[in-house]
Amino acid sequence: MSRQVQDADERRLARAETLIAAAFLGPWLLGLVVFTLGPILVSLLLAFTDYDLNGMPNWIGLDNFREMFFEDPRFWRSVRATAVYVGFSVPAILVFSLAVAIVLNRGSRMMPVYRVLIYMPSLMGSSVAVAILWRQVFGREGLLNAALAPLGLAGGSWIGSPSTAIYTLIALSVWAFGSTMVIFLAGLRQIPAEYYEAARIDGAGPVRQFFHITLPSLSPVMFFNAIMVTVHCFQAFTPSYVVSQGTGGPVDSTLLYALYLYDKAFRQLDMGYASAMAWLMLAVLAMLTGLFFATSRYWVHYGER
Repeated sequence: MSRQVQDADERRLARAETLIAAAFLGPWLLGLVVFTLGPILVSLLLAFTDYDLNGMPNWIGLDNFREMFFEDPRFWRSVRATAVYVGFSVPAILVFSLAVAIVLNRGSRMMPVYRVLIYMPSLMGSSVAVAILWRQVFGREGLLNAALAPLGLAGGSWIGSPSTAIYTLIALSVWAFGSTMVIFLAGLRQIPAEYYEAARIDGAGPVRQFFHITLPSLSPVMFFNAIMVTVHCFQAFTPSYVVSQGTGGPVDSTLLYALYLYDKAFRQLDMGYASAMAWLMLAVLAMLTGLFFATSRYWVHYGER
C-alpha cells in the first residue's frame, strides 16, 4: 500500500471518529446551552430589569439591588432567618454526622443494619412528606409536647412561635444527616490502623487519638462536607415552604432566602427582583467557598504534601 493511500485511510478514520464524537457530544452541548448557559445569561440580564412575565423587560439598572438593600425589610428578615438556619445547621450536621460515623465505624455484626436504618432519613431528605410530618411532631398537639407533658415541660406550638419556629427547621435539617455521615464513614475507613496502634503504645488515650489522628486525617473529608452542607443549607426551601404553608411565618421567622426568592418570582411575578436575589446568593456562596479554600491551607492536611 502506497504512503498516499495509507494517509488517506488515516484521514477518513479521523473524520469518522470526529463525527462519532460530535454525535455523542451534540445532545449534551445542546442541553448545556439551552437548559443551563442560556437561562443563566437570561437571569443575569433580568436582574437589571423590571419584568413581570407580561410584556418586555424594562431596563432599570441597579434599582433591584438598591430596593433589596435599602427598601425591603422582608429581604433582611429572610437574610436573618437564613443566617440563623445556616449558622446552626452546618455545625450541627457536621458534628452529629461525625459522631454517628465514629460509632458506626466500630465493628459489630448488626452494624450493616444500623447503617441502613440511620441512612434511611437521608433517602427521604427534607421532602414534602417529611416536612408535613414535622408539622405534626412540633405542633401544639404534636409528638414532642406529648413526650414532654409527663415532665411538665410541654409548651405551645413550636412551629407557631416566632422564637422557636426556625429551630424546628434546623432540627429537620440535622435529621437528614445520612449522606454526610456516609462520607465521614468512608474517610474513617481510610485512616491506617497503625496510627492508632502506635498512639496506644505511646500512651495516648481516646481523646488525644481523636484530636491528633482522627481529625487531622479527616480534614480533607471535613473540608468537602463543610462546603457541600453549607451550599445545601443556603438553598433550603421545602422545609420552610411546607412548615409555614409558604408564608415564611410566623412573623417571617421561617422566611428562608430561597422561599422569599420563590415568593418574589412566582407569586409576585417580579422576575427581575428574584433574579437579582439569585445572583446575590451566588455571589455569597462563591465568597464563602473561596473563604473555605483560602483558609484550607491552615487546617486541611493531605498526608505528606
